[in-house]
Amino acid sequence: MSENYFLDNKDLQFRLEQLDLQDIISIKEKGYRYAEKYPAAPRNYKDTKDNWRLLLEVLGDICANRIAPRAAEADEEGAQFNQGEVTYAAATQAAIEALKQAELMGAMLPWEFGGMNMPESLYQMMVEMVSRAEAGLMTIFGLQEIASTINEYADEETKVRVLPRFSRGEVGGAMVLTEADAGSDLGAVQMHATYDEENDTWRLNGVKRFITNGNAEIQVILARSEEGSSDARGLSIFLVERDETVKIRRIENKLGIHSSPTCEIQYNNTPAILIGKRRFGLLRYSMALMNGARLAVGAQALGIAEAAYRDAYKYAGERVQFGKPIRELPAVARMLLNMRGEIEAARALLAETGDWVDTLKGYEELLADKDKATPEARAKQKQASSLSDALTPLVKYFSTEMGNRVCYQAMQIHGGVGYMREFNIERHYRDVRITNIYEGTSQLQVVATISKLLGHALDKLLDEWASYDYKELKDMKNQLTRANEIFKQVTDLLKEKERDLVDYYACDLTDIAAALVTSWLMLQDAQKLENKRELARVYIKNCLLQIENRAETIRTADKTPLEVRKKLLEA
Repeated sequence: MSENYFLDNKDLQFRLEQLDLQDIISIKEKGYRYAEKYPAAPRNYKDTKDNWRLLLEVLGDICANRIAPRAAEADEEGAQFNQGEVTYAAATQAAIEALKQAELMGAMLPWEFGGMNMPESLYQMMVEMVSRAEAGLMTIFGLQEIASTINEYADEETKVRVLPRFSRGEVGGAMVLTEADAGSDLGAVQMHATYDEENDTWRLNGVKRFITNGNAEIQVILARSEEGSSDARGLSIFLVERDETVKIRRIENKLGIHSSPTCEIQYNNTPAILIGKRRFGLLRYSMALMNGARLAVGAQALGIAEAAYRDAYKYAGERVQFGKPIRELPAVARMLLNMRGEIEAARALLAETGDWVDTLKGYEELLADKDKATPEARAKQKQASSLSDALTPLVKYFSTEMGNRVCYQAMQIHGGVGYMREFNIERHYRDVRITNIYEGTSQLQVVATISKLLGHALDKLLDEWASYDYKELKDMKNQLTRANEIFKQVTDLLKEKERDLVDYYACDLTDIAAALVTSWLMLQDAQKLENKRELARVYIKNCLLQIENRAETIRTADKTPLEVRKKLLEA
């Protein structure tokens, strides 16, 4: 029997079974009226879930049998740059063609543009599987998501011309934000956009750097449209269909994801189309785009971690030392248990976050109809917005840090051979390192999360989870209920500190939040599936220790590190 990256993953199948978006899908499918016009559209929610399972099985087969076997080849050849043109590795081109033939591109686009109208939750499952097969390919497949931004904010003429090309797999996408002096601080972007009145078009001039898949035909670009401005309020977002005015100056020689070209690009009076309103480029549109990318990168790290764990588990069963397979040694078993627990926790957190993001999008669409804008709908939209804002950076932070830990441990289990290129773990270890850097470093995710945590954005959700009946698992419920109170107490303690101290200890509060949220999710899973119970006990015990340690750090927080940092760092 051939491998399949969906059918061999019981936890991923469990996540699909638990996915409950009945109300949201009814909104997305216009009460399932799309089925009257598009044969592939679902007729009801059961039909929807059946379609999703079939799609994931098809993708799982492609990932296992067509992409993964050539992943090392894609990494070895890498993207090539010659005389201003970028060429994907032969294995990458074959993978893209396989996805295209299976009609898996443009999955999140509406039916009218040739898409499959998929929710964010399902798309991230797809991203995880692609990433498990070949991490660099994810950035090509995953950046199809910029099509969703175009669909949401561009004018109708642009959507009709551009979006069906995404669905057919004719074009790729690039999110073009970063400049040499504007990485984390995107408000400092200097690329200039001027309006050409004679030709009724915008023109872009400047250089962008570290652009993932920057050779893509369709690019969404952040540029300064307001002359004399110097902050985020002077930025707008534009769509460019790459032509001869767009010069790729180089591609970066990177540690990992070699199949994904990272480009430096010069724009020379390049014609562009304004997306949405002027001055909202960073404050609204780019942030929406980046939030989708943060979920995708979290899923990418999860996929790499899954691949690394499986390689480590297999190797640990084959490698005999001291007369037994090394996975029977307690020290190795402990690493494998920690890896497995963290992977399933990250998958649960990604699913929970995706659910709230889909709920937000669904209710925003519903509220566009004034007749359906009930107080209940507005309250649900407000709740979903708050939780999406809090959980999106949290899942990116937790999943990518987790992915790095898992790959580190997987290489440790391999020992010396894991350091050699003949084993896949060497590639996973390199590939995962970018995930907690791009689309906002882990430190920036903490910055994005901390204001929500200090505002107690998660309290109602945590209290709701604590109100559930966990029956014979009530001992773990009671422990986590106490942890809820610890979290609230240290949140208020940190909130009273001066700003520098809040920033210094923000990562400790974020770690508590991540450990607490994932622990509750693991407990809920254990209540639903008996074979998850013991793993939940192991995971939650570890998290409770981490929560108490981080809480004590906040309780005893003082200014000493900040007062002596200059003296110590310059010593």
